[in-house]
Amino acid sequence: MILAAIDEAVAAGASLEACARVAGLSLRTLERWGRDTTSQDARKGPNTRPQNALTESERAKVLELANRPEHRNQSPKQIVPKLADAGVYVASESTFYRVLKAEGQLAHRGKAKAPKPRAIEPHKASGPNQLWSWDITYLRANIRGTFFYLYLMLDVWSRKIVGYCVEENESADRSGRLLQEICNKEGVDPKGLVLHSDNGAAMRGATMLATMQKLGIVPSFSRPRVSDDNPYSEALFRTLKYVPEFPDTPFETLDAARAWVERFIHWYNNEHRHSAIRFVTPSERHAGKDMEILKRRQLVYEAARRQAPSRWTGDTRNWNPIDIVELNPGKKASSGSVKPPKPASGVVVARETPPQSRVASTVTDAAKGAVSGQTRSKEVSARPYVYCARMRQLS
Repeated sequence: MILAAIDEAVAAGASLEACARVAGLSLRTLERWGRDTTSQDARKGPNTRPQNALTESERAKVLELANRPEHRNQSPKQIVPKLADAGVYVASESTFYRVLKAEGQLAHRGKAKAPKPRAIEPHKASGPNQLWSWDITYLRANIRGTFFYLYLMLDVWSRKIVGYCVEENESADRSGRLLQEICNKEGVDPKGLVLHSDNGAAMRGATMLATMQKLGIVPSFSRPRVSDDNPYSEALFRTLKYVPEFPDTPFETLDAARAWVERFIHWYNNEHRHSAIRFVTPSERHAGKDMEILKRRQLVYEAARRQAPSRWTGDTRNWNPIDIVELNPGKKASSGSVKPPKPASGVVVARETPPQSRVASTVTDAAKGAVSGQTRSKEVSARPYVYCARMRQLS
């Protein structure tokens, strides 16, 4: 089946090397299989049983111990030490887990609900005021253990900070009022606007949700216990706290914190050339001026190339504007739960060979993509690069 799919792909114009790479085989293996028309997937698993593998009686003993009434509500992490205290050793914790999984008994235990995988909906923006992201970060106050709270709302497409406030506490009421103020100040129609945030109390509070519902804003939230589902706001806070002029000492008063944040936002929006939007300022991109700026840069580079063509071995720098910005593209479902324990030292975990039908389908699909001339664009990371330019006159 694999060879038939590869033959079909090669006949359609794909190279044999590309087919081998998609199928997970070496080119030499495909050539060898091709000489023998009766051959199929000739790969084999282990030829011998590991010498340290459990015997059938030992596997049965593991299952018997794990299913005893006194152990039925305990995990192997509890069972193995308990047996050791009684002077009994049968197998390691990882072996208990493996045997239980093979027998279909590795189920969730306890009264708590089992974590469920939750996919996050990706969002795209092709212009300003379509997709916003926001979060709250701490600013140290002069009393140890106290903080001021910086609320920041960001336009994901243009990277412009559309609104902010600095308060002494964190509340959903203030979040709702800030959102209303920003919509009025920006003069935007909030209906259909997507507002993404994490799962903090201020983000999911009743007042905030009611304000979004009243304005027609679509709420979007990160997955529970997944820290990188709100990357644009996190990257902005990283820029804010790592600029050279960020104070080394705590803010003395709330007014001092507000004054510094106001100067930072003016610099960030109007002077900072952002690396993720072709080094134009967020305000220029938000106002639609970036296309003309990038066009002029392209003309400068083309003129420089004509003057000294020997210094240019390829195309000039890419100054094409970025049309689409994505938030969390192609992220897999995640339950946010802790990863299962790794196997104990010295234990070899075998990989299952993909079924032939799956490999054949993969090769055929890859060949169709190659023949149709479709090109794969590199996936754009949701997290933008942090461009730490020097701020002027912030202190």
